[in-house]
Amino acid sequence: MSHSLTKHIGRLIVSIAIVAGSVTLDAQWEPYPWKNMPRTPDGKIDMNAPPRRTAEGKPDLSGFWMPVEAVKHLLNLAADLQPGDVPLRPWADALYKERIDNNGKDHPGVRCWPSGIPEKNNIPDGLKLVQTPDLMIFLYESRTIYRQVFTDGRPLPKDAQPTWMGYSVGRWEGDTFIVETIGQNGKTWLDMRGLPGTEALRVTERFTRPTVGRINIHVTIDDPVAYTKPWDVQLAWRLLPDTDLIESICEENNRDLPHMVGK
Repeated sequence: MSHSLTKHIGRLIVSIAIVAGSVTLDAQWEPYPWKNMPRTPDGKIDMNAPPRRTAEGKPDLSGFWMPVEAVKHLLNLAADLQPGDVPLRPWADALYKERIDNNGKDHPGVRCWPSGIPEKNNIPDGLKLVQTPDLMIFLYESRTIYRQVFTDGRPLPKDAQPTWMGYSVGRWEGDTFIVETIGQNGKTWLDMRGLPGTEALRVTERFTRPTVGRINIHVTIDDPVAYTKPWDVQLAWRLLPDTDLIESICEENNRDLPHMVGK
């Protein structure tokens, strides 16, 4: 990819991030102190405190979260990897380059279609995570859409009708929450540069919360149709304290599509 094209896409994503960031900061609920949170003497949430635990003894992942690096992995999921570390099959590599060369004009978000997993976790609009004994609920401000991760012991569906964000089940291994997702429809991109996924995509996320203020996410991409072997990336979220979601309706004022002309 040329340096000029990199700069062009980078400016586009930074602009999106600035707009999203301003919405997050200016249009949230008025600050209101969350209950049962460790606080420093000045009344702020102690981000370095150990996380709370549930009645079952598991780390409580609940909170309102934002990517640590606002657009880094949204723009390029493989930003921390070396060239050649993403094992694309030839057809997928050609499609990836075509999407880059065409300025990403066919990205699903241009038409206000949902993101899939893992791209959804990297959008800098924030998400609210609600933890219950049998269900983890992800409430994404972007698109005002939800995701359910079942922890009641059910298996993944054997013949799932493809959906935008697929079907997810979770389990605990020690203090790590492991989520397996299948059944995505192959229409989403893994990032805004255009890394592809197919209906064969299986995403494994491993969530750990070392402190109140941070969640680390180890993500494994396993899509034998698009990639020659599974590959891994490391993501992280930071806590946005004492605030909450608002709705974000993409279709209400979408002005992107007429400007996405490609080349």
